[in-house]
Amino acid sequence: MIDLPTFGSMAGGLGLFLLGMGLMTDGLKLAAGPALHRILSGATRTRAHALGSGLLVTALVQSSSAVTVAAIGFVNAGLLALGPALWVLFGANVGTTMTGWVVALVGLKFQVELLAMPLAGLGALLRLTGEGRRSGAIGAALAGFGLLFMGIALLQQAFAGLARQICLPQGDGPLGVLAPRGIGLPLTRVRQPSGAAMATTLAPAQGGPTDAQGAAAVVIGANIGTTVTALLAAIGATPNARRAASAHVVFNLGTGVVALLLLPWLIGALGQAREALGLPPDPATQLALFHTAFNLIGVLLMWPLAQRLTRWLQQRFRAREEDEAQPQFLDDTVLAVPTLALDALSREVNRAGQVALRMTRSALAGADAAALKADHAILTSLDGTIERFVERLRIASMSQVASSRLAELLRIERYHEAGAEQAAAAAALPSLELADSRLASAATAFTEAAEALLRRCDPTEPMDLAGLEYGLGTMEARYEDLKAQLLAAGADARLTLTDMEQTLRRCSALRRATQQLHKSRRRIAGGGTP
Repeated sequence: MIDLPTFGSMAGGLGLFLLGMGLMTDGLKLAAGPALHRILSGATRTRAHALGSGLLVTALVQSSSAVTVAAIGFVNAGLLALGPALWVLFGANVGTTMTGWVVALVGLKFQVELLAMPLAGLGALLRLTGEGRRSGAIGAALAGFGLLFMGIALLQQAFAGLARQICLPQGDGPLGVLAPRGIGLPLTRVRQPSGAAMATTLAPAQGGPTDAQGAAAVVIGANIGTTVTALLAAIGATPNARRAASAHVVFNLGTGVVALLLLPWLIGALGQAREALGLPPDPATQLALFHTAFNLIGVLLMWPLAQRLTRWLQQRFRAREEDEAQPQFLDDTVLAVPTLALDALSREVNRAGQVALRMTRSALAGADAAALKADHAILTSLDGTIERFVERLRIASMSQVASSRLAELLRIERYHEAGAEQAAAAAALPSLELADSRLASAATAFTEAAEALLRRCDPTEPMDLAGLEYGLGTMEARYEDLKAQLLAAGADARLTLTDMEQTLRRCSALRRATQQLHKSRRRIAGGGTP
């Protein structure tokens, strides 16, 4: 039976540790400021750089969960590609092992209260006097560091008294291995960082109530428990962010399974390695070594498999934009027959035209640049695919007629690209609410004329060449009228010169986008360039 003082020491020690971990993590993140962003987004040129970045930042903030959430956030914002992000996450798993080494070599070796009290006091002073400044953030980190070690000291005392009362399941059987692993999961879930579970595992190991195998299983469970953070961070995120979270789960689960299968042999081998390295023979050091070793094993396992994992993940959590950006008609098997290749190319160019048309309609309706971003990315991807297909097609021997048709399709695709660029440029400018009735009426007339022309440019509508030219003439007339009205309003101060200029630029971009789509539709109809 656990007596009340012992239970109080255990609860208080764990509470101080968790509070200290939180303060230290938050303080270091605030003190780092943009440095965390720069390290994670700029130092990922190769997998080795990305791995090192994740390791370094996690070693500094002592929370793999914080780095995991940050990395997934950068992926969600498009600042990190999926491939580098995976290695940042894998590096974070290795970096979090620093907690075990600190606890084993520092926290469990000295009378930590001698260091903890001054750190907590100094940190609190800096936090109070430097509120809102970097010094305050550093103070929070120092205070957290002090509380962390005070918690470790209390845990040591509590577990020392329980040495003869409790023990984790021991032995080589399934219960002896899986039960401690299951204990690690809730320990981690309490506060996300696996460092808390490491501390609660290392402390009793140092006091002797459990064998190395049982404690190692707790460490494995704690590592798996950190995946909860990644899964929560991925809720409602982009497909790439969900893929990154899934990779984190795959890495931790895979590493945990391998470590469990090799547990007896791994502990024996690490015992020999500890002796060779001259490390202390205590259980806490052995567990810290185990924690580091099995995470490094995970990295070694993933090194040859990362590309396959990335490709597999890219087939999951697909969004509409990603599916639409994939070519539907271009296939290298038709390159040997130029006529078939040109037919396929024509259909793909028409698909790209539909995206450009959708962008221009959205810009006319007042959508901002963010709303057009996904469609612009789709068109850019399709345009690149078309260019690569044409490069391969040009190698084939083509007739003069086929060459002329290829040139025509390339011209049409350039119209689509130019129209999309103008639509994006228009959407990037603010849409002004025109209070003047004459200006508002002229703007509405231009918008309606442009929308009418775009309907005639829609490839799903019947071709009407005469109607197409009439629509263009009407749109041009309405644009010139709106332009004259805007210039007059700027001249007699009914509109500020800044507002006049921005509105003119927006309307001009919309006009040019609509013109490009008109050219495309006319070319498809065989009417030549207007």
